[in-house]
Amino acid sequence: MALLERVATLVRANLNDLIDKAEDPEKMIKQVILDMQNQLLQVKTQVAIAIADQHLLEKKQKENEDKVAEWMRKAELAVDKKQDDLARASLQRVESYREMSESFAQQLIDQKAQVDNLKSALRKLEQKLSEAQAKADLLIAQHRRARAVGKASDARMAMGDGSKAAAFDRMKRKVVHSEAVSQAKAEVAADDMEDRLAALEKEDRIEQLLAELKGKRGA
Repeated sequence: MALLERVATLVRANLNDLIDKAEDPEKMIKQVILDMQNQLLQVKTQVAIAIADQHLLEKKQKENEDKVAEWMRKAELAVDKKQDDLARASLQRVESYREMSESFAQQLIDQKAQVDNLKSALRKLEQKLSEAQAKADLLIAQHRRARAVGKASDARMAMGDGSKAAAFDRMKRKVVHSEAVSQAKAEVAADDMEDRLAALEKEDRIEQLLAELKGKRGA
């Protein structure tokens, strides 16, 4: 998520280094604080949206679980009435809603992880903002003293090392992306066969469920 990347960049930012490389340190620190405040508002909004989405997924999952129970009752009634066709159709609905419920369950896991990530980013950014606001005057004074004793050059060398690390991170992301694309292609190639096998397995499950249900109901 681009928002989390921007937040991570702000959180990792070394305020001393930013001031040291700035022509106008006071303007720089004010801009950094403004950027943090803007990003903080965006993260808060995204946290609220993510939590709302999580509640919606929980509701959808519960609705599908209720449908599973409802159609199982209908299947039992059909077996009691010796209506195998209706029982089989009801069991198909059971399987369909059960699959959707499992899908929502997985989405819910992913959504909860996203909410946790956003909350963590929010806490870190709030902490970094408080630090920047509390130390703004001190950092500017330190910068002036550093320039007086020639420490600005050391800060620029540190920024150079950071550039190398950033280049390495970009290369690493390219490799990970390439691997993900290759894996996706392999998965797409296998989809057709898996779908056909899944259909056969589902048909067998329905027949098995029907037989078990008839056995339980004495049909």
